Amino acid sequence: MAQWDRLRQLPVVYTQQLHELYDRDALPMDVRHYLSAWIEKQEWQRAARDHDLAVVLLQVLLENLDIQHSRFVQEESFLMQHNIRRYKQNFQRYLEDPCALASTILWFLEKEKEILQTADLAEQVQSLHVEQEAMETSSQQDLERKMAGLRNEVQCMEHTMICLEEQQDEFDFKYQTHKMEGKKTQIRVLQSLVNRLNDCRKSTLSDLNKLLDRTEDLIDILVKKELVEWQRRQQKSCIGAPDDVCLDQLEKWFTCVAVCLFQVREFLSKLEELVGKVSYDNDPVKSQRPTLQRRTDALLNDLLKSSFVVETQPSMPQGKGPLVLRTNVQFSVKTRLLVKFPELNHSMKVNVSMEREAPQIKGYRRFNVLGTKTKALNMAESQSGGMVADFRHLVSDNGLKREKKSLSSKLFRRINPIPLTVTEELHIIYFDTVFELKGLSVQLQASSLPVVIISNSSQQQSAWASILWFNMLSLDTKDVMFFANCPAATWPQFGEMLSWQFLSATKRGLNADQLQMIAHRLFGKQKDYDTCKVAWSKFSKENSPDTFWVWFDGILVMVKTFLEDLWRDGLIMGFVSKGKEKSLLKKKQRGTFLLRFSESVIGGITFSWVDIDDFGQPDVKTVQPFTKVDLTQIPFHEIIRNFQILEAENIPENPLLYLYPNTPKDEAFRKYYSEKTGGKGIKCFWRYFLNTLEARSLVSSDMAQGEGLEPVNGLCGEAAGESWLSLLSHPAKSPVKEITLPSSQSFVLLSPFLAVWCVKSMGKMLSRL
Repeated sequence: MAQWDRLRQLPVVYTQQLHELYDRDALPMDVRHYLSAWIEKQEWQRAARDHDLAVVLLQVLLENLDIQHSRFVQEESFLMQHNIRRYKQNFQRYLEDPCALASTILWFLEKEKEILQTADLAEQVQSLHVEQEAMETSSQQDLERKMAGLRNEVQCMEHTMICLEEQQDEFDFKYQTHKMEGKKTQIRVLQSLVNRLNDCRKSTLSDLNKLLDRTEDLIDILVKKELVEWQRRQQKSCIGAPDDVCLDQLEKWFTCVAVCLFQVREFLSKLEELVGKVSYDNDPVKSQRPTLQRRTDALLNDLLKSSFVVETQPSMPQGKGPLVLRTNVQFSVKTRLLVKFPELNHSMKVNVSMEREAPQIKGYRRFNVLGTKTKALNMAESQSGGMVADFRHLVSDNGLKREKKSLSSKLFRRINPIPLTVTEELHIIYFDTVFELKGLSVQLQASSLPVVIISNSSQQQSAWASILWFNMLSLDTKDVMFFANCPAATWPQFGEMLSWQFLSATKRGLNADQLQMIAHRLFGKQKDYDTCKVAWSKFSKENSPDTFWVWFDGILVMVKTFLEDLWRDGLIMGFVSKGKEKSLLKKKQRGTFLLRFSESVIGGITFSWVDIDDFGQPDVKTVQPFTKVDLTQIPFHEIIRNFQILEAENIPENPLLYLYPNTPKDEAFRKYYSEKTGGKGIKCFWRYFLNTLEARSLVSSDMAQGEGLEPVNGLCGEAAGESWLSLLSHPAKSPVKEITLPSSQSFVLLSPFLAVWCVKSMGKMLSRL
């Protein structure tokens, strides 16, 4: 298949590249299309070096253009006649340097091959990857086609305007000649020319109306669909969703439509200029041009006002997440203009303000923004070259005194019957600028998503809960009174949001089984959780320490801080109830264990394993939860590696053999082991310690009694250290005791803190010997 034919059959994203390639005047697309077969057969690479061959090819090219011109004359294609004649005149400038023309055509052919190679490679890669959602792909392709159609119509309109001007010049010339010569025989000719000019003006105005119709449809799609969907994706990404919030594609579309509208304004200015030279009774341009001008400017206003957005929402460098700000602590935020005109670089100033439309609520705090509050939109601060203003050193300040209310307290109670807590107050940051270009001036404003402003780090957890709830449920990004009448969340919404928290923090979300355990904790046993709802008060409410969010966030922080690798590799089952845990383990062989999060200890993790009791029945045992105090001293995988119990005859043994369902422990955790903290030396020390010290029991064989027993006759902290030191000094005097549980077996675990202390003490003592 010929190269040109292959290019025309490519998907729209590549034909768009082809249109952009032939936006250049060096080789018009019309010439490439009508002479495609001849062009592809010539030796342009040799002609670029051979002057004689280049001369021959140039002459043949001009002859082919003459042939095409004759064809369009026969077809009465007035526009193409004009185009071909103009192209031939342009090519004649190469008569002095025909090799330059050969090099130009060769360059275009090479660029075409690059487009074909890219398309072929994309097709091969597509077969290796999961396809995008058909709906999204189809929607974007349809929009790309409409954009290409709009650009094509504007190009056709450019030709139409040229033809209209030439036709008017012809009429004007003959009319002036008629006035000078006074020949009556030319009246009919002039009347015919006026009629043709009038028809051409009507046709041009009709085409402009159609062009604006197409533009209006595209603006509706961009503003009411694409931009709204991006804003929703940004909302969800702020609370951890893995949504794409890149603005490059939107910027490309917004800029394309804006450029076309500015070209329409130029066409209307040209019409005004032409009417100033030649006009007549019932001139359609005089009556219709003002309406078209108003419509064009209105469309540009709508497009430009929607094109100013907050690309990166306000956030503190060390915050829990975006949109939670602390007074007198710096935060950053970035705005972006989606209509990219390089000539506006550094010329548009953006100003920041707050509380422009603060609600009239008793006790509602008011804030001001301090720092560098004015910046210019520029392309230097954007990785993609977009027009951005990046504010990096802003500060929220509550130094403004609360405005005195003139309303009576009775009226306030009627306006705001439900008071808001500090972390339920929502505030909005505003950004203002002015777009000025080619005689058009438009005031633009963007606003951030609602932020929560705290004064103490202890409020951060509750504030982040408010941000999660708002952006999970609210589609109105300016609803600062959202928590005055807060809606409940459905379980599908809620579960998805919880999974995002783990996904964003650890790159691994929650699976269906883990979510089901959480749903069971919230709603009890249900056949279908999709109809269940979670109230805001149940999720998180200030001054309520036992809320769901406090428990969940404690787990999330622990995993992110100490267990991220284990969680990401799927070694931690995590969210599993005690009952479910017991039913899973009792079906497995002795020594099978699993890791789960504590249901009663905030930020705790524990493990359970299956053993065989004296009657040969499976018996599930669980240790007390480990918290950050323990995990700070020794890694969790080392606890699992070195955990031992005293079996019959006080022989220490590690009961953890297989990670659920059946992976050998060392195979699952080996890559995390450290020679410095594990190994034979530590194990020998641990055995000696277990046989010579009183130790706290952390094991329970009765699942109904909770996750573990409290320490019994246990030693911890400095007291344990002193006992250990005395044992080393006087081993003969050291009593040997053990903790006897109902199963007649002894279970002991060395606390991580004490283990580290003992290792250090032994090292010091041995160095003295």
